[in-house]
Amino acid sequence: MRLLYLTDTHIRGTSPRSRTDDFPQTIKRKLWEVKEIIQREKVDLVLHGGDVFDRPNLSPAVVRDFVQIFQQFEVPIYAVAGNHDIYGHNPSTLDRTMLGLLDTLGIIQLLHAGERVPFEKEGLVVQLSGQAFHLELDRRESSIDYGVTNEIGADYCIHMVHGMLVDRPLPEGVAHTLIEQLSLPSAADILLTGHYHAGFPIQKQGGNYIVNPGAIARVNNHPTEMMRIPQIVLIELGESIHIQQIPLSSAEDGEAVLDRTYLEQTAYRQKQLASFVQEIQAVSEFQLLDFPEMIEEISRSTDIEPAVKQETLRRIAAVQEAEGDEWE
Repeated sequence: MRLLYLTDTHIRGTSPRSRTDDFPQTIKRKLWEVKEIIQREKVDLVLHGGDVFDRPNLSPAVVRDFVQIFQQFEVPIYAVAGNHDIYGHNPSTLDRTMLGLLDTLGIIQLLHAGERVPFEKEGLVVQLSGQAFHLELDRRESSIDYGVTNEIGADYCIHMVHGMLVDRPLPEGVAHTLIEQLSLPSAADILLTGHYHAGFPIQKQGGNYIVNPGAIARVNNHPTEMMRIPQIVLIELGESIHIQQIPLSSAEDGEAVLDRTYLEQTAYRQKQLASFVQEIQAVSEFQLLDFPEMIEEISRSTDIEPAVKQETLRRIAAVQEAEGDEWE
């Protein structure tokens, strides 16, 4: 039995600010390549890890174009809902979304929490299960969302979760679950995750495989996205498990399709602002000075952008207002 896994397509009708190409057409090309892989590798089942769409109420005209591609897969497609597929991070809103509509029409079959779906081929039985994104995901005991039990006597259990499962710690305040902290029941032979666009190399914990190939879409211009090539995963089940990551040849180099201009301008202004603040702090007895006049003087003598000066004045005004003008 062969399965193909992809995640985070973020289908939309416009191009993100970070892209220099026609983003919808790029995603179409990638999905047409996925179709070719399905045919070439004789795939029996497609699995999608969530964020099929970039917003829950996408234009029907845009959805129609992509439905036509999904129909060309000619094999069942199972998916879990991502945070972009639903309203307010609430899976109960699926009935009012485009992804929910595709589920109703049978184009994509959604896996809901607690469901165990059997898939069989030539006597081999696979149990499919999934967990959509929700607010408590990565904030509560990991086994509730990432764990699964074999309830149908399947040969293999595959569990999909649209959660922030990562191979390294993220900044404080970002809800996430570290792979090393997982406590998975042995029934979860393959855990497939999405949401974390960077992905990570195939992991193995005991007898369990943990897989996130990264997002099909590159919707921001972070340096890691510049270097990353979108890929899918081919899973072959028989007497054993074989998992292969396949980069998409239709995905261009990040430098060719991602615009760094805005990011670089922001970083430059932040650097200027930090330097500006240091100059201000270097002035002796600065609390006794007229701040606007001092800032104007520094801006005249240094190469400071007007936007940086205005942002500095705005921040000083906010502090003064909050502290009741204690600066005077």
